[in-house]
Amino acid sequence: MYAYAYAALVLAGGSARRMGGVDKPARTVGGLPMRDRVLTAVADADPRILVGPPGPVPAGVRVTREDPPGGGPVAAAAAGLALVDANTPVVALLAADLPLLTRVAVGGLLDRLDADHDGACYVDDDGRRQTLCGVWRVAPLRAALDRLAADRGGPAEPVPPSRASRPADGSGSHSHPTAPFAGMPIRALLAGLRVCEVPWSGAGPPPWFDCDTDEDVRRAEEWTR
Repeated sequence: MYAYAYAALVLAGGSARRMGGVDKPARTVGGLPMRDRVLTAVADADPRILVGPPGPVPAGVRVTREDPPGGGPVAAAAAGLALVDANTPVVALLAADLPLLTRVAVGGLLDRLDADHDGACYVDDDGRRQTLCGVWRVAPLRAALDRLAADRGGPAEPVPPSRASRPADGSGSHSHPTAPFAGMPIRALLAGLRVCEVPWSGAGPPPWFDCDTDEDVRRAEEWTR
């Protein structure tokens, strides 16, 4: 049992230019789409939210879209956070092309998140933060979005209902505009947050391994055999 209840945002709206523009998260590794492998790794999150193009997803997963579509990870994070209940303390922020992510790896991040930090993410062997393989406190993330929106000239229109599915009773959402964040890198959102850097010490391949090329997919296939 983890110290925190958590939600999970799986960001699947990238353009996959290095793969010719295909729906990269739908590429299979070990017989499953990469996005489904990521969603399985956070099966105990509530809710699980996929931010990206509509398509088949596991039962219980909610789907929304950033504005504009393909607007980047900060816009996607804003759209996903709009569906997270205000009382949820922690959210996993994950790329959808992490086919080697496991529940053990997610649990390792949750276990390292303490009162002195706003988030925890893995770092690779060179010390680079893998920020889209991390868990973050919801309140600092929302404050960071408010700050970015103010820096862009103030809040835009809220996310329209057509672009973000909501609970049937209309409760539990905290809406952030997403259009002001188009094109922003994820480091802009996380700048200033106190981050616990977690090296991977578990068995098996690194959970942050992402698949940007066909060769990456082949390597991930080898690791899953």
